[in-house]
Amino acid sequence: MRELGAGSLSNAELLAIILRTGYREESVVHLAERILAQAGGLRFLPDLTLEELQKIKGVGLAKAVQIKAALELGRRMVLSLKPEGISLTSPWEVANFLMEEMRYYNKEYFKIVLLNTKNQLISLEDISVGSLNSSIVHPREIFHYPIKKSAAAIILVHNHPSGDPTPSREDLDVTRRLVEAGEILGIKVLDHIIIGEGKHLSFKEKGLIP
Repeated sequence: MRELGAGSLSNAELLAIILRTGYREESVVHLAERILAQAGGLRFLPDLTLEELQKIKGVGLAKAVQIKAALELGRRMVLSLKPEGISLTSPWEVANFLMEEMRYYNKEYFKIVLLNTKNQLISLEDISVGSLNSSIVHPREIFHYPIKKSAAAIILVHNHPSGDPTPSREDLDVTRRLVEAGEILGIKVLDHIIIGEGKHLSFKEKGLIP
């Protein structure tokens, strides 16, 4: 890394630096390669829990914690690069803003983007984790943040772990209820965007939100 830069190293070599040591029967690079193979590649490494990592031969609690800490630092760095006040004027901009964070989730995450009157970002709020239904995504939970932060409009966003952003009947029903609630409160629901694997669907573009 010192001679050629971090970009010259393979995923296994970068992971090996984090792990620092292998064990008597295996070098640290071979251990790193086996961990990545067990995960199904770098993309799926964040899905492994501490317990699952520790089941891999050569990985104890300390190494498992080192891996999870490095992944969490990377995630936080990505989030820190999303400044308040940026304008989100199209479904593509919203999808691009959240794609790298949400495309790899193995559960459904529901978030709302709060905007001011100029469609500038006020904040991004996490609402729920789990399959979308009307009991989890209730208007009371959704509009608590926009009211508290004086948002003029919101955009609903959730992911489909399957990678297919096609809306379900529950997605459509929940969206309709939230649009109606927003009209009553004077907070416009501009769009509902579903994040898939490298692609997205906009309810606004599909004519599913008036």
